[in-house]
Amino acid sequence: MKNSQRARDRMVETQVAARGVHDQRVLEAMRKVPRHLFVDEALQDQAYNDHPLPIGEKQTISQPYIVALMTQSLELAGNEKVLEIGTGSGYQTAVLAELADRVYSIERYPALAQRAKGTLQRLGYNNTVVRVGDGSLGWPDDAPFEGIIVTAGTPKIPQPLVDQLAVSGRLVVPVGDRYSQELILVRRVAEGITKTNMGGVRFVDLIGTWGWKE
Repeated sequence: MKNSQRARDRMVETQVAARGVHDQRVLEAMRKVPRHLFVDEALQDQAYNDHPLPIGEKQTISQPYIVALMTQSLELAGNEKVLEIGTGSGYQTAVLAELADRVYSIERYPALAQRAKGTLQRLGYNNTVVRVGDGSLGWPDDAPFEGIIVTAGTPKIPQPLVDQLAVSGRLVVPVGDRYSQELILVRRVAEGITKTNMGGVRFVDLIGTWGWKE
């Protein structure tokens, strides 16, 4: 795609920073990651527009602003271990990989996981691990995580993800019905957890033991 850097700069300026995302590390990551390489070639000219795009299996790559907002909410400094539920295209994974020490990502659909893995490898994101599984159960073998990001809507906050959050860690998850959700930021504190509502969103369903049934 010609002028992709210019398109990324414009995307960050008009869609992300203009709406209040202020973490400079997040803005730099969004300027750097080539979003157009995470979508089908036929859609690459739309990759930097202000909306989600289909990626197959009835899944989507999230709107750039939502990616930035959710990423900023984790307050990553660079030395964290992060868990992502819903690899999808791998774009959010790449943004997290720019900001954290290691990213563990779970995808339900094998074809999407394989494609994302290939894209991440080609772009040199060697600090990412992608596997196929039930994301609502988390990744207990490598817990705890300083940050957990869920890129699918769920009727309730999956308890295994709360359990796998490090003390002072943050979990961001869309909670609601199948048509609209509220973006909830969960903080793990010594006494338990706190929750902050970050506003309305709409995501595809989180299917799994602690999510929606088929």
